[in-house]
Parts: sequence; C-alpha cells; structure tokens
Amino acid sequence: MGRSFVMEFAENLILRLMEDPVERDRKNREYVYNIKAKCEKTKEMWSLPLRPYGFWTFDRFNAQLRSDSQISQVPGRRDPYDDILLDIEKSGSRRSQN
Repeated sequence: MGRSFVMEFAENLILRLMEDPVERDRKNREYVYNIKAKCEKTKEMWSLPLRPYGFWTFDRFNAQLRSDSQISQVPGRRDPYDDILLDIEKSGSRRSQN
C-alpha cells in the first residue's frame, strides 16, 4: 500500500512540474515566427543598394577615383586607351633596342 502512494505522489509531482505541451508548442511557434519575420526584414534590407542610384556618377565620387591611384589604376577602372598607349610604348622601345 505504501509503494502505490509514493508512486502516485511522484507522478502527480512530476506532472505539476512539467509545462503544458500545448502552451510549450505555442511559445515555440511564436518564437520561430518572430525569427522568420526578422529574417525576412533582414533579407529585404540586404537587397537594397548601399548607395543611392546614380551615386557613381557624382563628381565627388569620380574625383576620388581619379585622384586615388590605387583605385584608378585597377584593371577594371583604367582607361583602356592608356593600356594601348603603354603597349605601343613598350613595343617601340623594344624595336629601338634591337
């Protein structure tokens, strides 16, 4: 008789300490939906450009590109005619040495 009482008491104690599974699932679902909403907002913000449209055509931006030799002499930004002139100069100096 004593054992059944102890088991019943322990079972009731455990059930009282446990949280309601329906409430736990509701809280978990709310958390996941909040995170998903934040992720959607972040993706939307990431899709926006960092600079306004046409920023690269502003005089201030172009002046910075022209004045900074590290930026202006990068192979995508160099004036292609400069490369042609350099090639002509190199080939001309080779001919004069021969």
